[in-house]
Amino acid sequence: MDTRSAKNTASKANEHPAVTMMARGGFIVMGVLHILIGWIALRIATGSGGGEASNSGALGTIAEAPGGKILLWVAVAALAALAVWRLTQLFVGEELKDKAKGGALFLVFTSLALTTATFARGGQTSDGDTATDVTARVLEQPWGAALVIIGGLVVLGVGLFSIYNGATKGFKDDLEAGAGAGNVGTAIVGAGMAGYIARGIAFAILGLLIIVAGWKSDPSQAAGLDAALRTLGEQPFGSVLLIIIGAGLALYGLYSIARARYVKM
Repeated sequence: MDTRSAKNTASKANEHPAVTMMARGGFIVMGVLHILIGWIALRIATGSGGGEASNSGALGTIAEAPGGKILLWVAVAALAALAVWRLTQLFVGEELKDKAKGGALFLVFTSLALTTATFARGGQTSDGDTATDVTARVLEQPWGAALVIIGGLVVLGVGLFSIYNGATKGFKDDLEAGAGAGNVGTAIVGAGMAGYIARGIAFAILGLLIIVAGWKSDPSQAAGLDAALRTLGEQPFGSVLLIIIGAGLALYGLYSIARARYVKM
């Protein structure tokens, strides 16, 4: 298949009603997961329970609910569709940043779809254990510590950009491209601001932990989002900070659900 044929195929998939409808469902799945992660973080902060404040923890919560495994298979289909839609952007995106974003998010949503399928089949996994294992394997390679530090800097950069995106309302362009300027409610914008900032703080802390893991050659330091949130909770006034971040992550979930309706696809 030549480049033109690949682009035409990607363009058809990008605009296919079934793909776009299911991909919107993927945004809803992401929203539900963030709401559950925020809820788990709040329970950790208040000492009323816990679990793993990560995608795995959220998926485990769904799996344990009545009919949860059926819902997870629906989520797998929606996330797979969202991954395919993101992959098409690698071919039809007009700017290099759009192509890069499409390729990166294709990998993210594909990985999450596979993790979701694991829970739907009755299995279990842990984001923290996976992150630690991957970090350990990288550290065993030549220049492994440097690679881990670079990875941490990338995650830190993602977190800082998310904070910036929330503080400047940069995400509004994405919504208004589909809904039209001025047609996005202030509540959705407010949820997006709080959500992006909270998510950015969590990822920034995670990036710092990964950098420390590389610097100390200690893979246990890079234990995923749950470790980042628990590290925040261990700081002075940590419970209050964790409650704020947990609420922000839940608001990001609500924003993501609204995004399923407004985003241009």
